[in-house]
Formats: sequence, structure tokens, C-alpha cells
Amino acid sequence: MRRTPGAPSGEPEEAGARPEPVVSPGRPSWWLLLVAFVVTVGVTADLLSRGVLERLDLEVSEVVSAWDLRDSPAYWPVWAVTQIGGRGTILIVLTALVGWLCVRRRTVAPLLRVLTALALLTVVVYAFKFGTGRTAPAYPGSFFHRDGASYPSGHVANAVLMWGVAYWLAVEYRMGPRVQRSLWWLAVVGPVATGIAMVSLDFHWVTDAVVGAAVGVLLLGVVHALDALVVSRWASARAGRPPA
Repeated sequence: MRRTPGAPSGEPEEAGARPEPVVSPGRPSWWLLLVAFVVTVGVTADLLSRGVLERLDLEVSEVVSAWDLRDSPAYWPVWAVTQIGGRGTILIVLTALVGWLCVRRRTVAPLLRVLTALALLTVVVYAFKFGTGRTAPAYPGSFFHRDGASYPSGHVANAVLMWGVAYWLAVEYRMGPRVQRSLWWLAVVGPVATGIAMVSLDFHWVTDAVVGAAVGVLLLGVVHALDALVVSRWASARAGRPPA
């Protein structure tokens, strides 16, 4: 018999109590992690050498600036899309999800995963931002300046990582198919919509969004690895169960 994740050892799962997982847990495959790493390193090196990608960013920004969405009625609807990757929006959903799982399943593993992801996201993204010093498209003059903090897009990285963790939890703890599918779509479509919206409003360069997504994928892989090595083992030991 299968056991409920987080249930005491030897407690059988009730027949039909929870649906089977509808989607995979979302752990990035090795080839996706490799692609994300190559993209992150390659794009960063090109930008710091003032290469072809910077010129591409400038051309796209010229087109976007001509749209002038910031001063149009479309501003607020497009801005609302950017909040799919906003930390506040995601934390509201995660607080409800994690709180429900921790209480219902009597495990702190979901909370530890979210806290690990938030810590990694904050440290890594801001290390990139302050390390490169890239300015946003609206900044006059230099594109690499000590006051710059545009690269990579924290909203996109946040959407990839945190929505990824959210639907990972939904799948592992066998939540309903509708919840699993909804979070899967948010984890996949959310970062794309966020990136397009940020670029459309000229808040970020195209490469900011691309590398934000790549960094989010890499961090999601790290969180899965840390969970397998540390978090789940510790949580199982605290619950009096042998680690999986």
C-alpha cells in the first residue's frame, strides 16, 4: 500500500482519498539545467563585452519605446500581468498552500522548501544585479553603471522558481487535478507572460528576461537537490520516519 506523504509510517492511504499526480513533479532535467547554465554564462559574457546581444536589446527597446504603453490605457492591464511574477502575488498563494499542507499533513517540509527557494533567489539574483550593474532601458546614458540593478529580471526568475515549487508541492502531496494543472500552467506560462509584459513596458531588456528564466531554472534544480539531500531527510527524521 502507498503511504500519504507526511503520514505516519504504517498508516495506509484510504482508497480514493487523493488523485494520482496529473503532471510530473517539475524537477528540471539535466539537459534543461545544462541549457540554462550555458545561456546564463553565454549571455552574461556577451553583455559584459558589449556584444551583439546588447545591440539586439537596444533595437527591441527602440521599438517598444515607440509603443509608449506606459502612457496608454494598456499600461495597467499589462502591469497586472507583470505581477504574475511579483513576489507578493506568489507569496500570497504559497502562504495559503504551504499553511494548508503543513497543518493537514503535519510536516514542515513544504515550508522549508519555500524558505530555501526564497533565500537562494534573493542571494543569487541580487548578486547578479549588483555584480553586473546593468541599468534598465529607461536609464539615460551608460548601460552598465554602479546604480544599475536590471540584470537579470527578478520577476521572471521568481515566477520560474516559486511557481515551480508551488506545483511541485501540489503534485507531491496529491492535490486535486485542477490544482495541479493550474499550478503547472502558472509555472510554465507565468514566466513567459511576465517576461513579455516587463519588456513591453520597457522595464527590462530582452536578455534580462531570458537570463531571469535561466537562473530560475537553475535555482529550481538546486532546491530539488537540496531537498533530496537535506530537507526531506530532516523532515522525515523529525516525524520519526526513515528518510525516503
